[in-house]
This record gives sequence, C-alpha cells and structure tokens, in this order.
Amino acid sequence: MTSFRLSLQRFGSYLSGMIMPNIGAFIAWGIITALFIPDGWIPNENLATLVEPMINYLLPLLIGFTGGRMVYELRGGVVGATATMGVIVGADIPMFLGAMIMGPFAGYLMKLIDRMFEGKIRSGFEMLYNNFSAGILAAILASAANMGIGPIVQYLNRLLANGVEVIINAGMLPLTNMIIEPAKILFLNNAINHGILSPIGVEQAAETGKSILFLLETNPGPGLGILLAFSIFGKGTSRSSAPGAVIIQFLGGIHEIYFPYVLMKPLLIIAVISGGVSGVFFFNLFDSGLIAAASPGSIFAIFAMTAPGSHLGVILGVIMATLVSFIISSFIIKMDKNDPLGLEKAREKMGNIKGKPSSTILAQKGAYNYSNKEINKIVFACDAGMGSSAMGASLLKKKFSDASIDIDVKNTAINNIPSDANIIITHKDLTERANIKRPEAEHISVDNFLNSPKYDELVNRFMEES
Repeated sequence: MTSFRLSLQRFGSYLSGMIMPNIGAFIAWGIITALFIPDGWIPNENLATLVEPMINYLLPLLIGFTGGRMVYELRGGVVGATATMGVIVGADIPMFLGAMIMGPFAGYLMKLIDRMFEGKIRSGFEMLYNNFSAGILAAILASAANMGIGPIVQYLNRLLANGVEVIINAGMLPLTNMIIEPAKILFLNNAINHGILSPIGVEQAAETGKSILFLLETNPGPGLGILLAFSIFGKGTSRSSAPGAVIIQFLGGIHEIYFPYVLMKPLLIIAVISGGVSGVFFFNLFDSGLIAAASPGSIFAIFAMTAPGSHLGVILGVIMATLVSFIISSFIIKMDKNDPLGLEKAREKMGNIKGKPSSTILAQKGAYNYSNKEINKIVFACDAGMGSSAMGASLLKKKFSDASIDIDVKNTAINNIPSDANIIITHKDLTERANIKRPEAEHISVDNFLNSPKYDELVNRFMEES
C-alpha cells in the first residue's frame, strides 16, 4: 500500500510539476482574456489578438519545455518543446494534454540517446554531436507527433472534455468532491488541480470566458470550516494552533495546513466532503467560474480570478462550504472525548502514512551525514516547491539571520532538489520521496513547517560550531 501511495504521489507530482512553474503565464493569459476580449472588462481589439496565440502556442510550449526539462534538464526541455510543436500543429484545440505527454517523452528519449553515445564521441566533435543529436530527434518527434500523436491526443482530450460536460449537465459535478477532498489529505491536491482540472478548465475558459473546474479543488471553505470548529470547540494544542492556521489556509492559500486536523479525527473527512459538495453545488447553481487557475488557493487569488458576473456565486459557494463543514466538524469534535494531544498524534500518523517513524532525522553516517563545516546549503522541499516549503525556508532564514549563521537556505519542489543540497527538510509525508531523490543528503522530517523544534535544533547545532 505504501509503495502504491508513493507511486501515485510521484506520478501526480510530475503532472502538477509541468503546470505549477508556468502558473504565472496562465494567470497572464486569464487577465488578458478577461480584460480585452469583446465581452471583457475593457474590450480592446488589438490586445485581444494575444489571447489565441497564447493558449494555442505559448502555454503548451511552456508545458512541453518544463516536462522535458524535468526529465533531462535544459537539453530535454528544448527537445520537449520542439516535439510539442508537432502536436500543436497537428490539432485544432489547445494541446495541454499533448504537451504533458510529448515533453517528458522527448526528454526521456534524449536522455537514453545521450547515454548510448556516452564516451563514444571523439574529442572535438562534442558540440557537433550535441546539436545534431538533439535536432534530429526533435525533428523526428515533431513530425511523428504532427502526423500521428496529435490527432490521437485531440480525440482523448475531447473525450475527457465531453465527459466533464456530461457530468456538469447531469448536475453531478458536486459529487466529484467525494474524490477530491480525501485525495487532498494524501497530498494529491496539486496533482488533481494543476495536473487534471486546470488544463481542461483553460480550454473551457477559452470558449466561454470562465470555468467552474478552477473552483473544485481551490475552494478554501471546507478547510476553513474545520479550522474554525477547532478554534471554538477544540482542546489543547489543536485549539490554540487553529486560529493561526486559519490565516495561513484562508488568506495565504496553503491548504496543507489543515490536513493534520482531519487525520486527528478521521470522521472529519465527512465534513470536508460535505463542505466541498455544498460549495460546488452553489458554484454550479449560480453558473460561477474563474477566468484562470487561482494559485495558491487563497480567497484573494480566487476573487482576483473570478469571472465578471460570478462574484455572488463564488462568495456564496465559499460561505456555504465553510458553514456546512463547520457545523459537521463542530458536532464531531464535541462528541469526541479523546485527549487534547490528538494533534501531535495526528502528525505522527501523517508520518506513518509513508511507513516512516515520527520526527526522525534520516541519516546514513552516525548522527549527521555532514560535519557542520561541510554544510553550505539547506533545502526545504514540498510537492510543488511554492507553498509550505517557502514558509519553512523563510522561518529558518530569519532564525539563521538572527543568530548570524551564514548558510544558504532555499525552497524547491521535491522533483527539483539540487544536487548540492547538504540538508533537505520535508514534511514527514514526503520525506521518503525526498530520500529516494537524494539519498546521500541528510534528511530532516518535520511535523509542521510553521512550528518545528527542528529549526531551533539546527540553530543550536551551528551555533556550537561558532
């Protein structure tokens, strides 16, 4: 079961990893679309001509490049983008799915070819080989994609889009939250939102100016209801920490902050599912949607991306999701008489989801993998590298600065952990993946990126050396 969960998370991370770095471009396209199309806020015929080339060419090429680069760095990215051009020209719809296939595939083939010729190229011919091997492979893949893969991907793409349309027309879209909300607790939120919903949502937004799919995973209401219930009816650590978590989750958009609260009382999954279903019901009832993906899932980002005429429906959807989740959560919390240290036990459980012991430092050479003098880079890693890891890195930087400790602290996605990282800090649910990615590094597991004693331990560790 653990290996299946790891594989599922890894696959989902690759899907979302191709979209997440390019979210800025998606938002730019959404803003231009909302502003300048004939039905936009400030119609402009000249600027509106940007809309179609961006969605048909720019966005798929960025995805293809990112996918290839994830597999084989810059060289894979170049071949991936070129191969993606084949599916773009070979279809008459935006080729996001095609880009997510061709980018990594092209990068992988380039990597295999380079391995085959490694050590076999005569001195002085390296540049000739590098340029022509990439060019020939890219030309072959672009041609093949144009003639064969593009039409197939276009058919699959339309099949998915038609399936979503059938679900919407049948009024069954709210039921998708029965899958989305539990999957979020397993850290598959980015995979679902950016790997599946966003590509289809962009195509819908290109046709109608908005898409409800952008609201399915990002709705902060279900998590907010959970945290408000703990703030009022919780006990001990869970009650004292919940108000701060409300700010991070609702305003900051970091939904991962409420996951331990759900794991503390598994019945709360009913609350988040019910809240999610209620919210989507109202989004659907008022025909609400966003113009582009809201990332992170902050209420500010959601309002910024709300399509004209959809604000009332979005507000009601978030309020109803919060209210339903809050009512059910309050009942469950008040009925449960478990001891107030449940939050800590839940964080232990998050570690055990991966089959890992709690709050351990994974090391291979005694207490630490490196002596203090050897350490010059500490990396915080999370699934997307843009949310919880950024918060943790910011906190540790501040502590190091206050203690006059000169060590580089960065944040990144697990798939992009740099090779020169000496210490890698991850949430316990993700430590095993980070350890597989970079086994020679020293790995530190934390329960909570916002409040971990491991940070002070690191400060004391390096202070002793000074």
